Amino acid sequence: MTGALWELFFKGVWITVQLMVYSAALAAAVAFGVGMARTSRLRAVRFLSGAYVEIFRGTSALVLMFWLFFALPLLGWQLAGVWAGTLALGLSYGAYGSEVVRGALAAVAPAQREAAVALSFTPWQRMRKVLLPQAFPEMMPPFTNLLVELLKGTALASLLSIGELTFEAKLARLSTGESAQVYGIILVLYFVIAFVVTRIMRLVERRAKASVGKAPETSGGLLTRTPAIAGTAAPAAGGGKP
Repeated sequence: MTGALWELFFKGVWITVQLMVYSAALAAAVAFGVGMARTSRLRAVRFLSGAYVEIFRGTSALVLMFWLFFALPLLGWQLAGVWAGTLALGLSYGAYGSEVVRGALAAVAPAQREAAVALSFTPWQRMRKVLLPQAFPEMMPPFTNLLVELLKGTALASLLSIGELTFEAKLARLSTGESAQVYGIILVLYFVIAFVVTRIMRLVERRAKASVGKAPETSGGLLTRTPAIAGTAAPAAGGGKP
């Protein structure tokens, strides 16, 4: 692989990261806005937010991307490929994220809501000071999965000739004819980005849990020590009979 091809790959990584960050920002705004709206006491608000979730969760992000890029100009609006991809991914993954927000808010203990009402908090104060701080740590694991899925979903933007990682890999394959090597490198690069994103999100999760007094979960990896069951004796050190 020549230096020019590696330059293509790194350029693709940069565009991919940008597309992921922009789409994730939009998806987060949509997820929190729609997710909180789904817990509203107003039936009309719940209906509209539920309709949004059903529509964007039930349609293809790729088809939406094509519509924004190819069909929207017929109505007088021309979007650059990056922004068409950002809108399509952000709106689609925001619908999935809104269900995460709704579920986490519903999982907050009813006693917390009752305490906030007893303190005469307004609905917005209850949401901002009581419900969201306690629900946010529970949102982080599914949000991490969605962010990794969003990273992989950025490959769809290559069909709009956006110079992200998959598109640059296609150019490299056409110039070298080395499909196995090129796409093997791309797989590794996607994994590296996903690994970094996952570690960052786990750090955010630990800090979010610490802010509400929850102990972070510890993972023992593939091999974990199983605690001894009460009433059973540990085996002898030598492994023989007593």
